[in-house]
Amino acid sequence: MTDDWDERVARFWVEFDDGDPDAALAGMHALVGERPDGDARALYERGSVHDSLGQEQEAIPLYRAALAAGLDEEHEPQAVIQLASSLRNVGDVEEAVALLQTAGLTAWTGDAARAFLALALRDAGRPDEALQVALLALAPTLPRYTRAVRAYADDLTRA
Repeated sequence: MTDDWDERVARFWVEFDDGDPDAALAGMHALVGERPDGDARALYERGSVHDSLGQEQEAIPLYRAALAAGLDEEHEPQAVIQLASSLRNVGDVEEAVALLQTAGLTAWTGDAARAFLALALRDAGRPDEALQVALLALAPTLPRYTRAVRAYADDLTRA
């Protein structure tokens, strides 16, 4: 049942249309209704649909509940990033920064946490740190000038 459910959730996201919020919410509600109450993945998916519809206030408690219920190693880092992004969007940038500073690189999210950390730092009034985070994430992908970009990034926050 889980594999089939996962496939249907994946299909939901492929077909997701934010132009029809009622249908999106109803579709996810039907999928989530197949899981037990308090199921971490179901909470995460509910949060994700609210978040994707610009309903961050509704998404935040669902992400928190999903994380508390214990997500798998694929969805936990995604939930942390999405929670932090939602917090940033509602103005709680300090909590967003704190969450993202503890988020690491994973196979499922790559450097996404650092991208969102850069955005949160900028919104927190820390533009030099934001630029540093972004440059340090970018540096390893450069075919040339990696060392120079790292050095310049390090200089941004030296007092």
